[in-house]
Amino acid sequence: MAVKFLIDSASDVSKKEAESMGVSMLPMAITFGTEEYFDGVDLLPVQFYEKLVESSELPKTSQISAYRFEEEFERLTANGDQVVAIVISSKLSGTYNMACQASEKFNGKVFVVDSMSAATGERLLLEIGLSMAKNGSTAEEIYQELNKKKEKIVIMAMVDTLEYLKKGGRVSAAVAFAGQMLSIKPVVGIVDGEVKLLGKAMGSRKANNLLNQLVAQKGGIDFSLPCSGLWSGLSDALIQKYLRDSAPLYKESIDQVPVHILGPTIGTHVGPGAVGVAFFGKK
Repeated sequence: MAVKFLIDSASDVSKKEAESMGVSMLPMAITFGTEEYFDGVDLLPVQFYEKLVESSELPKTSQISAYRFEEEFERLTANGDQVVAIVISSKLSGTYNMACQASEKFNGKVFVVDSMSAATGERLLLEIGLSMAKNGSTAEEIYQELNKKKEKIVIMAMVDTLEYLKKGGRVSAAVAFAGQMLSIKPVVGIVDGEVKLLGKAMGSRKANNLLNQLVAQKGGIDFSLPCSGLWSGLSDALIQKYLRDSAPLYKESIDQVPVHILGPTIGTHVGPGAVGVAFFGKK
């Protein structure tokens, strides 16, 4: 009896990448006006940002239905295997509730983890789960461990513009206008399962410093566990510069920090040009 994994596309793992990792990925639907796409399948991150900057309104994301989860759970458990499903925070989407509803029909073969995160935060939990399964852990053991580990996940990013936070109703038009005039760069993060504003700084350099200060407040990065840089937009040049400038944070512990692009779930809120980190804090 093997342990199989299922994630949603809010993890920013594409369908192709999921296949290479040996996991199942269920995509969310992303709607721009009247056009609907499946996240990570026929709408990849760079394509998403191209559409985002051209759109006057923010796109809408649809939760995954219980029926789609049930279909996938049926397929994955057909040979008697068990499933660990890692999904987007229950405070950001109803997807977790749909997964739990579907799992009830499988008599303890399916374990659903509310990541209380999204994007790279989900990916980090997946990496731990895959490692545990490779070392012989059961689905229930993985489920219990991931529910402990998720409490230490930190995901935060410096945002290039307040425009998308304004469109999403997270800051007022007046604050966004003042921010543009003063070159204010906010830092946002996922806190208690929700996207929240963590601080603001004038200019990119001070915002990078603020980001590093917030990392330090979490006791620094636990390099015994997976970590990642993250970025949004059409180029990873800004995250590569941030990592070069911030090398003292990690160079003695890890040769190279992997980087991943933010997809629609968080990218809708931060827009292009965001630079951030996802890791397990020591505190």
